[in-house]
Amino acid sequence: MAVVDINDNNFVSETDTGVTLTDFWATWCGPCRMQSPVVETVAEKMSSVKFTKMDVDENPATAQEFGIMAIPTLLVKKDGEVVERLTGFTPAHQLEAILSKHID
Repeated sequence: MAVVDINDNNFVSETDTGVTLTDFWATWCGPCRMQSPVVETVAEKMSSVKFTKMDVDENPATAQEFGIMAIPTLLVKKDGEVVERLTGFTPAHQLEAILSKHID
């Protein structure tokens, strides 16, 4: 499954059902550029999770609402509720293990 670009306007509707992961990133962020291919790889393996990404420079409202002060930050939601928050680079095996805990 491809990683979907989302924004402040559609964040809630894109992440309100099922298990979702949102990668908060910015173009200038080195660790974000390392995290992005990991998220894409895990997205290919885990079809039961919806993967999204949001540029914090272009969408500051959502980042502010969730108190995201450092990037990359990965927010895992289940049925609209935040269940995990990962800040900094997260390797694929760790990300897969965390997401697996929330899949029914």
